[in-house]
Amino acid sequence: MNGTDAGAGGARGKLAGQTVVVVGGSSGIGLETARQVRAADGELVLVARDAERLERAADELNPLSTAAFDAQDAARLERFLDDLPGQVDHVMVTAGSPSYTPLAELDLTEAGHDFGRRIAMMLAVARASRQKVRAGGTLLFIGGTGARRPAPGMAVMGALTAALPPLTANLALEVAPVRVNLIAAGFVDTPLSAALLGDQLEARRQELRKTLPIGRVVGPSDVAALALHIMTNGAVTGATYDIDGGQQLIAH
Repeated sequence: MNGTDAGAGGARGKLAGQTVVVVGGSSGIGLETARQVRAADGELVLVARDAERLERAADELNPLSTAAFDAQDAARLERFLDDLPGQVDHVMVTAGSPSYTPLAELDLTEAGHDFGRRIAMMLAVARASRQKVRAGGTLLFIGGTGARRPAPGMAVMGALTAALPPLTANLALEVAPVRVNLIAAGFVDTPLSAALLGDQLEARRQELRKTLPIGRVVGPSDVAALALHIMTNGAVTGATYDIDGGQQLIAH
């Protein structure tokens, strides 16, 4: 199986009659998850910051509705969820981007905002879910694994990486029977990765192909397939699921 067909086959009908809100659904992991939701016969509500990309995604996927705003505005996100007509079954949040800044270059105010916005975004979704997500449905957040190893420039991301799993577990208790889970992804070959790495992207891909135990680069479809599994497996909550192709097993 390669990175382009990880979610292919076997999904048809698994989300029939269910509605999935994908926040950050216009590109990368969010867009691929939205595609797999549709392949599983689910309905979609798409949220993204970039209105043009969102419109393109909507043309492809025919969602029930769309909304263009910055989901890191936690109050705006909570209002959006509160105002949805009726209930939904799953909310997946992929919005936000990593920040790798050496200590000497950190804007302390901005660093605090980055950390706080990400936490507040999860809290806002959880609070809104009490009325808007059906019992047994899912809140699913995307985090990372890359900052688990200390390194220059990883201070803020390391703290955030450490904070998200216990936050997920606590929210799972507070909003039960709605389920809450976290996907901790390593390097995923997305447009965001391309923007961050620039002309170093292909070298990074080659390095991972040579060193990862799976022998290839993790793609958005791999993460999307895991997301659908978590949505459809009603026995999982409060958990963090790593998906990095074995990257953490490699000695640095």
